[in-house]
Amino acid sequence: MKASPTYTTSLDIEGMTCASCVTRVERALGKVPGVSHVTVNLATERASVTAGPNVAVPTLVAAVKKAGYDAHPTPETPVAAPHENAAQPLAAVIASALLTLPLLAPMINMLAGGAPSGEPISDMQAASGHGAPSVPILLQAVLATVIQFVLGARFYRSGYKAVRALSGNMDLLVALGTSAAYGLSLYQWATHPHGGAPLYFEASAVVITLVLFGKWLETRAKRQTTAAIRALNALRPDTACVRIDGTERELPLSDVRVGMQVIVRPGERFPVDGRIVGGRTHANEAMLSGESLPVAKDEGDTVHAGSLNGEGAVVIETTGVGTQTMLAQIIQLVETAQAAKAPIQRLVDRVSAVFVPAIIAIALVTLCGWLLAGAPVQHAILNAVAVLVIACPCSLGLATPTAILAGTGVAARHGMLIKDAETLELAHRVNVIALDKTGTLTDGKPVVVAFDALEGTDEDALSIAAGVQQHSEHPLARAIVALAQQRQVATAEARDTRAIAGRGIQATIGDAIFGIGSTRWLRELRITPDAALQARSDALQQVGNTVSWLVRVAPSPAPLALIAFGDTVRPSAQAALAQLAASGMRTLLMTGDNAGSAAALASAVGIAEVHADMSPQDKAAMIARLREQGNVVAMVGDGVNDAPALATADLGIAIGSGTDVAMHAAGITLMRDDPALVADALDLSRRTYRKIWQNLFWAFVYNVVGVPLAALGWLNPMIAGAAMALSSVSVVGNALLLRRWRGSAARARRPM
Repeated sequence: MKASPTYTTSLDIEGMTCASCVTRVERALGKVPGVSHVTVNLATERASVTAGPNVAVPTLVAAVKKAGYDAHPTPETPVAAPHENAAQPLAAVIASALLTLPLLAPMINMLAGGAPSGEPISDMQAASGHGAPSVPILLQAVLATVIQFVLGARFYRSGYKAVRALSGNMDLLVALGTSAAYGLSLYQWATHPHGGAPLYFEASAVVITLVLFGKWLETRAKRQTTAAIRALNALRPDTACVRIDGTERELPLSDVRVGMQVIVRPGERFPVDGRIVGGRTHANEAMLSGESLPVAKDEGDTVHAGSLNGEGAVVIETTGVGTQTMLAQIIQLVETAQAAKAPIQRLVDRVSAVFVPAIIAIALVTLCGWLLAGAPVQHAILNAVAVLVIACPCSLGLATPTAILAGTGVAARHGMLIKDAETLELAHRVNVIALDKTGTLTDGKPVVVAFDALEGTDEDALSIAAGVQQHSEHPLARAIVALAQQRQVATAEARDTRAIAGRGIQATIGDAIFGIGSTRWLRELRITPDAALQARSDALQQVGNTVSWLVRVAPSPAPLALIAFGDTVRPSAQAALAQLAASGMRTLLMTGDNAGSAAALASAVGIAEVHADMSPQDKAAMIARLREQGNVVAMVGDGVNDAPALATADLGIAIGSGTDVAMHAAGITLMRDDPALVADALDLSRRTYRKIWQNLFWAFVYNVVGVPLAALGWLNPMIAGAAMALSSVSVVGNALLLRRWRGSAARARRPM
């Protein structure tokens, strides 16, 4: 049965305050007919919705608004990042604090000089400063009313929407708690108009001030977790200087098309992906690859949108604009990873769904319990208020997404793109790493070190070899074509070119079929080189060269030439393998290359387990066997032939020089050709996963310990409010510690 087509859209959600809000928005969107999957992220305030083609975006927006929140489609190129304007909430915090200070005068008085007139005061009065009425009651009531219903209006609005949707959130708890303290004060004032009864205006005011302050701190901290994505978005120029009919014109970037010529002056950012057709320069690609050193760019070289042009003016022919650029793809990958939920978040979702109703129930039990125990009414109410105020579903909701935001943002800055949150959770469990050879542990730019023709002249054989390989993008093919150009040998006309998976490539030239491939293919064609030729092949392989053969496949199979390729081991490969081994990883080399070349490389970089002469299917089968043995396997590769193994592994890691096929099959993409990033990516994933558990531990412990203390009367509402505000800030602050991480690759590049 053919699956129905779906599309995925993103909505910016306004008004969420805690994990309960996330659950309610997800439930509202999930009830829309045709919606198959919903993920809502509290830290980014964004929803990702997968739905059928008949589900319109306005329908989704309406569902969110019915649940009590505002929503609008996420713009393709955001003009302002979430939480961009912090001035308004800061002004509310300052105003609330200034209005609260006079209400605290009695407490300050008492702390400075003790109880007035030597009169004894109760424990509850001592905790809140009652007994020193130095501020007129009318002024207290006016100040508290402004704080409660003007500056605290957001809590009532959000709480009302939650009740209307038959749910609850953090704002509802704050509204209930502060209203109870404020209402109790009004009652005490009404029944004792001339004083003598304790008032609690300052308790409700302080709680609102502290919660507003905590939300402001939390917003600032969340902004820092999304700094990486904002920095990437900031790399996009708004316009481009385009040459049209010999005239230079400044065009909006949205009007630039593939094939246009764009002029980029020194110090400007490249607005599009393209190929240099005039001039030379250096490009700083640090935000794309994490590499701070400028990269030389000459005619024919590619440049990417967002990278910084150096000292030379260049003309580039546009090859990618808008969402087609590498920068846009990187932003999309990072946003997808940051918006996704880690599997561990499901536990939090289950808890948050019942959290607010449970806290309200505990508060009612606290109230009734103290009344039944014979406590004064105001004492019972204040303890119930403390329960409502200290409970904080915010910290639970922020524990996982803030760690993921920080971890993926740091990874992007260091040239590592993590596909999703599930990849982060999985990477920390990897215990076996399989690595490809060419382009992964070597530079991937081989050169021909030996070309020995067996029949005719080298020129004839080289002409045939270049003809067979002229349309291939394989590194070995490019080396043969480059040798033919260097020796000024004409390329033979070839037709019907096709790749033989895991063996080589063949094409028809004239009336014969010729091929270039491995020793394994040679044996399958039942072609046996003579003893001298085999000895020459063995000698070349023993010093680390890759040997291929030019053969006539039909009409009469025969060897025509021996071709040896040399490649350079990446400078960081040995240190990277040593770091993986030190962390307890089992490493193995899987390559389609011959055994001699594979063994030489493995010896150079320190890999003990080697598997050579492997086809793409062999690599995938080997990884499947390793997984069946209970291992969590990561595959590191760069080419099309690695895609099956990357997809089969628990975790695929595509290295920077790799093809699009390899990158799409991988869970982690390394933007630089540096094996050290493999160890760095796994290390960062482990640290991020630890942060998630640390955050969840403290969020759960905070509520498990704080709520009973409040119910037992050991916390007054003001302390409870401060602790509640601190809990969310501490969770986000703990996640932000990830921003201090520096991997081994970054340390190695740091100038001395």
